[in-house]
This record gives sequence, structure tokens and C-alpha cells, in this order.
Amino acid sequence: MSTPSVPTPGPKLAAKGITAGYGDVQVLWDITLDIAPGEIVAIVGSNGAGKSTFMRAASGLIPIRSGSLTIDGLDMSRAAPADLVRAGIAHVPEGRRLFSAMSVRDNLLMGAYLRDDKAEVAADLERMFAMFPILKERQSQDAGTLSGGEQQMCAIGRGLMARPGLLMIDELSLGLAPRIVEELSDRLREINRAGLAILLVEQDVIAALELAHRAFVVDRGRVTLSGTAAALSSNPAVREAYMGLA
Repeated sequence: MSTPSVPTPGPKLAAKGITAGYGDVQVLWDITLDIAPGEIVAIVGSNGAGKSTFMRAASGLIPIRSGSLTIDGLDMSRAAPADLVRAGIAHVPEGRRLFSAMSVRDNLLMGAYLRDDKAEVAADLERMFAMFPILKERQSQDAGTLSGGEQQMCAIGRGLMARPGLLMIDELSLGLAPRIVEELSDRLREINRAGLAILLVEQDVIAALELAHRAFVVDRGRVTLSGTAAALSSNPAVREAYMGLA
């Protein structure tokens, strides 16, 4: 399997010893990982392993109980979600979470709600329409009327409208046909080649390792393995446990 060359290291996001959870339930235990500028990193593992919980902690949606989160070297461990957006983090949540009664166009514009450069926002909206032509055709439709693949395109476009330095995508392939997943993966490769770092949470380990430069395996809230995508895809334990291969 061919994989992209790994960009020069230098942390865009660094998580060190993060613990987090919900109420009295701790889900993450001492999570340490990093993403370099211009890199695609995947977090893979089984359902319930803590992957989405890490994404919520990294975007400020749930508190980090201990450990540190830095963005471009700045400590953002206690930052509010809006501050993390301003710092260049955009989160595409599991299930897309679009505003179903709002138009596709308005959903995309919601991604730019913290921006005041109206001319550049308009230009970015046109770029989203060029990247996903079906969204231009359906820009006046309610987002809730889109197919699953179209909703994921809209959710990714909404994230890109924030002009992030790091795009975090939770379960890119969930509920989507393989053809749509491949199309979305191609678009992500394009925006990554333009310099955007991507953190991808994914249950489809084969698809994730085909797309990523590096990956971290999370099991029961802990990082159990990490390495290049090529190394993990040939690791016998990963192949047997997560890829259904001998």
C-alpha cells in the first residue's frame, strides 16, 4: 500500500497525558499524541475506545481533567471552544450535526461565524462550491434533505469555512457508501496537499491507514500503538484485531 510522504515534524497540536470523561466516568487515560503542520494523523480503534471523547476534549466541548493540550506551542488546555476555533481548530463531529432546517449555504456560512472578512468569506464559499459542486446545486435546500454523503461534504465544507490550520473529522466514513468515502478522501488529500493538517477519527482502519501519514491506536481510553500508517497496516496485531486480516 502506498502512503504519502511524512511532512517535516513540528507540532501543530500536541496532547500530553490527557485524561477526560463524563461525570464520574473517566474515558481517557494519559493520552499523548501529536500532529505536525501539513500532516494527516488517524486515531483508530474499536467503537467505545475513546476516540470521539478525545476529539471533544481537544475542541473544548468537554473539560480536560489533567494533562496539557497545546496548539502551535500555546497552552490551550482550558480554552473555550470559540477560542480553539480562533486558534485554528475546526471540528467536524460524528454524525455531521448540521442545522437541518437551515439551507446548505447558511450551514456553510455558520463555519465562518467568527470571521469578519466578508469578501474573503464569500470567496471561500465559492471555493467550497467548487470543491463540492453538488452543494452549489443544492445550496438553497434545507441541509436535512441531503443524502448522508452530501451532508458529510457540507459538514467538511462548514469546517473549512473557518480557515483552520487543523481540521478534525470524527468518523468520516460512518454510514457512507465506499464510493462516497473514496471521493471524500480524495478531497481531503487535495486540501492536505495545500497545507492543512487533518486529524481523523475512524473505525474503518483500512480506509484510515490508506489516508494517513501516521496513526495512533486507542484501546479502552489509552494509546496502545503508534507509528507510520505503513508500519501499522503491516502490524500483525493491528491486521488481526482491526482489519480482519491474517
